[in-house]
Amino acid sequence: MFETVIGLEVHVQLNTKTKLFCACPTSFAAHQNTNTCPTCLALPGALPVVNKEAAIKAMRFGYAIDADVQEVSHFDRKSYFYPDSPSAYQITQFSNAIVQNGAVMIDLDDGSKKRIGVTQAHLEADAGKNMHEGSLSKVDLNRAGTPLLEIVSEPDMRSADEAVAYLKKLHSTVRYLDISDANMQEGSFRCDVNVSIRPKGQEAFGTRVEIKNINSFKFVAAAIAYEVQRQTEAYEDGVYENEVYQETRLWDVEAGETRSMRGKEEAADYRYFPDPDLRPLVVTQEMIDEAKQMPELPDAKVKRYTEELGLKAYDAQVITADKEMASYFEEMLAQGANAKTAVTWLTSELLGRLNKAGFSIEDSPIDAKTLGVLVAKISDDTISGKGGKEILDYMMENESRDVEALIDELGLAQVSDDGAILAIIDDILAANPEKVEEFKGGKEKLFGFFVGQTMKASKGTANPAKVNELLKQRLS
Repeated sequence: MFETVIGLEVHVQLNTKTKLFCACPTSFAAHQNTNTCPTCLALPGALPVVNKEAAIKAMRFGYAIDADVQEVSHFDRKSYFYPDSPSAYQITQFSNAIVQNGAVMIDLDDGSKKRIGVTQAHLEADAGKNMHEGSLSKVDLNRAGTPLLEIVSEPDMRSADEAVAYLKKLHSTVRYLDISDANMQEGSFRCDVNVSIRPKGQEAFGTRVEIKNINSFKFVAAAIAYEVQRQTEAYEDGVYENEVYQETRLWDVEAGETRSMRGKEEAADYRYFPDPDLRPLVVTQEMIDEAKQMPELPDAKVKRYTEELGLKAYDAQVITADKEMASYFEEMLAQGANAKTAVTWLTSELLGRLNKAGFSIEDSPIDAKTLGVLVAKISDDTISGKGGKEILDYMMENESRDVEALIDELGLAQVSDDGAILAIIDDILAANPEKVEEFKGGKEKLFGFFVGQTMKASKGTANPAKVNELLKQRLS
C-alpha cells in the first residue's frame, strides 16, 4: 500500500492597476505589445520600482492565513531563457519572501478539518505570452511584469480530494480579499502540482514529479489520479527508478494523461542571486494598517451563519464558498427573507433554474433583492411555495421583477381567511357524502383526498396549513 504526498504551488495574478515594477497597465487584452515600456522590454538602463499596491495585497493575504508578514523582504533574480522573458531572468522572492509560515484550514468530507501549511507566498513578475501560428512564433509582452503572488504549500495533502479542497479554499479566500479575480479560464489562478508516492509507514518522501500550469479543479484531480497510478504501477513493476524521476510534466487534457516536458530544474539551475536593481522591500506602518483592513472571510461567515442564523454547517459552507453567493444570500436576508428558507430557494430553486439556463449567480436574471422579497412573501404566507415557484419560472422567462404585481397578475395570493376556506370545504364535503362516511368509518387515508379537492377548488391559493386545520374541525 502506498501513500500519496502532494504539494501545490499556486500562481495568483494580483488585480493591481499597473504592473509590478513599472506603470504599464495590467490589462493584456490590448493589441499586442502596446502595454509595454523600457522596463517591460528589459531595455538597457531601465530600472524597476516596486508597486506598493501589490505589496499591500500580498500582505493582506498573509494576515488572512495567519502567516508571518515580513516587514523587510528581498527580491532575487531567477535566470531562465525563454522568448517570453526578454530579460532572461524573472524577478521573484527566493531567499526572503514577504509572507512566510502560514496555514489554510480545509473541510474534509467527514466533517473534520485539516491544516495545510503554507511555506511562503512571494511576489514575482509574470512572463509574456508565446503564440504559435504554424511555423511562425510570436511573443506578446503585454502580460510581462504583471504581479503574481506565488503561494507555496507544504507537502501536507494526501489525496486529490484534499488538494482540490485546498485549492478551492485559496480561490475563495483571494476573491473575498479582492486581491485577484482568480479567473482560472483566463489564467489568473493557476496551479503547479507536485506529486510523489511512498510505501505507507516510510518517512522519506518518494521522487517528486511536477505537473505545470493546470487551470481547473477538475483537471487537478484528474492529473493527480493519473500520476499516482503511473507511479504506483512503476513501483509495483520494479521499474520505479527508471520511469519515475524528478521532472516537469504537462497535463494533456485530450489524452487524459501527463506527458514529460523537461527535466526538473534545481534551485542551482536557476542561479538565484539578489536583484542588484532593487533595494529591500521595507513596509511601513501605514501599509500594515491598510493590509489588515479586510472583509469577513469564509470561515468567519460559516461560524456566524451556523451560530446566529441556525444554518446547518454544510449549507453555510455551500453559501460561503463563493463570494457572490454569500453577497446574494445576505441581500436576500436584508429584504426580510427567513435564513433557512432563503438557503433552500437560493441553492435549490434558483441555482437549479440558472444551471439549466446556462447562467451563473453573477449574471442571474433574478437579482437578490427580488428573490429576497419573494421568499419573504412565502414565509409570511402571502403566497404558497407552489406560487413562489410559478413566479420564479415566470421571471426567468419575462422581464417583470415586481413580486407584488406578479402575485396579483397571476392570481397567486394565498387565501388564509377561515370563512372563505370553510365555504370551499363545506362544498367539497357536501359533494362527497359517501367519502365522508367512509372517513368517519375509519378510512383515514381519505383525508388527503379532501385536502387535494379543497386545494384544487381554490386553484392552489388556499393556505395548506389552514386547509388541514379546518378540515380536521369539520370532519370531527
